[in-house]
Amino acid sequence: MPENRDIQKKNTTKEKILTAATTLFSHYGYKGASVRKIAAEVGIRESALYNHYKNKEEIFLEVAKNIFSSPFSFSEDEVKELAFRGKPFLQKYTMQYKMLTFDRKNENMFRLLMIELMQNKSLREQFMSQYHDKNIALLSEGFFIMMQNSLIRSSDPMLIAYEFISTLFYIRLQVTLLRFDAYSTNSLATQFEKHVDFFWESIKI
Repeated sequence: MPENRDIQKKNTTKEKILTAATTLFSHYGYKGASVRKIAAEVGIRESALYNHYKNKEEIFLEVAKNIFSSPFSFSEDEVKELAFRGKPFLQKYTMQYKMLTFDRKNENMFRLLMIELMQNKSLREQFMSQYHDKNIALLSEGFFIMMQNSLIRSSDPMLIAYEFISTLFYIRLQVTLLRFDAYSTNSLATQFEKHVDFFWESIKI
């Protein structure tokens, strides 16, 4: 029992570190969010933090992993069920993407990740595996199922996946850039839904 409590306490501390780090990274950037600030936010000594993570980069990569991978939690059965219906698959995927785009904390982290991608090879590799590869695979599977069921025209499902997600990513980038200069994003509020409608009409049978 004491051993289980120790493990649970350790996991809880790690979760607190990631939560605090996410907030601090989003406010101060990678350089400004020091290990000392993260430890203070959690309420532990800086030396104690190193019992959980070896350095700030490891914390940052773990935070980034959550940002990359958390939004699209489709089970295999859910992918098949939605893809059998066609457009609802794209609508649900896009709605999750939109919610992330307009979430302030996630948007701040997205901005930071775009900056750090140019400077951190480990982050680039994680971006490709956790965000790019997984999302292309997910979308490709959905489009392939639609083709098998004669819902959309036969083509390369991976290419269609690239075409679909690239517009979503560009809209997200627009939102980030507008907010960076304190401009309104109201004009983009319905662009996600319009993209789904336009894309579906262009591929359906």
